Amino acid sequence: MNSRCAASQEQAPRELVRLREAIDRVDEVLVRLLNQRARYAIEIGQIKGLLQVPVYSPDREKQVLCNVEQWSEGPLDAVTVRRLFERIIDESRRVEREATRQRDASSG
Repeated sequence: MNSRCAASQEQAPRELVRLREAIDRVDEVLVRLLNQRARYAIEIGQIKGLLQVPVYSPDREKQVLCNVEQWSEGPLDAVTVRRLFERIIDESRRVEREATRQRDASSG
């Protein structure tokens, strides 16, 4: 346990609240960033539509996964970060496809 986490019995409840509030703030930022990422995926889908290229790009996905594994400095290991981003990529692809379907339905 590091010195910042070492709380006395009487400080522990206050420290628990402080840390949970800090996690809530991080979660809020994560949600905002994930939604921004999804908006970018939708824009990318629009460009792919113009270029008539498929939504799924395995080479790009490999590149993203390689990047996030390298960027992870812990305590999450590279495998864990990879699994999280595999899910994020799946959901980004789903959002991209859904936006494309909606766009096609409204224009045709």
